[in-house]
Amino acid sequence: MILRNVMFVCAPIVLAATAFGQSERFDASADYSYLRFNPSLTGLQTRSFNGGGGSFQFNFSKLLAIKADFQGYGSTSWTVRYSTPIVTPKGTTPAGTYTSNGNQFTWMFGPVVRIPLKKVTPFGEVLFGGSNTNGYSTLSWEIVAGGGTIQLTGTQHPFTMAVGGGLDLHVSKVMAVRLGEVDYVLTRYTNPFTNTNNQNNFRYVGGVVFKFGGEQ
Repeated sequence: MILRNVMFVCAPIVLAATAFGQSERFDASADYSYLRFNPSLTGLQTRSFNGGGGSFQFNFSKLLAIKADFQGYGSTSWTVRYSTPIVTPKGTTPAGTYTSNGNQFTWMFGPVVRIPLKKVTPFGEVLFGGSNTNGYSTLSWEIVAGGGTIQLTGTQHPFTMAVGGGLDLHVSKVMAVRLGEVDYVLTRYTNPFTNTNNQNNFRYVGGVVFKFGGEQ
């Protein structure tokens, strides 16, 4: 479902690129994305999310651009095991094993600094926006169903930020391969189990970039 939503969002981007490519200078990408998400929960290690999406980038000049980035990640298992009850100001989690599934979607916008060379274009970016995941909510429901008293939460849409960069390899005047984009991703989900509301995550993106509007 998440990947279907990503394609729904990205399709207009590609169509717009085709329609206005003769007069504007911009890039449209389709990609695979890996997100190493840190839930910041005792007993739950970092999660691996696999997914993909795309981006739309308007190049104001050879060096500066503005980017819109959309990524969706399929469901992954959230499992926590407690040998003794966990008691916090937010409630009690009984001893036991709790398993649920969670997915994630991110949407971010921001400036890009690029250095177009003959064969490659390295770039750096700072993106701001939001995201959502149902991982915390589905896990909290499982714990309450097992006798816990923690506060239930719904799907959240917190502030999200990415800082990083990557490298594009030029295949032709109209296409490039994104060899790799590596980002630090900050999410600010309210944790229903502890007082930690910041998650420090890692993201890799790789794919194909379509270039429109002439030489950059």
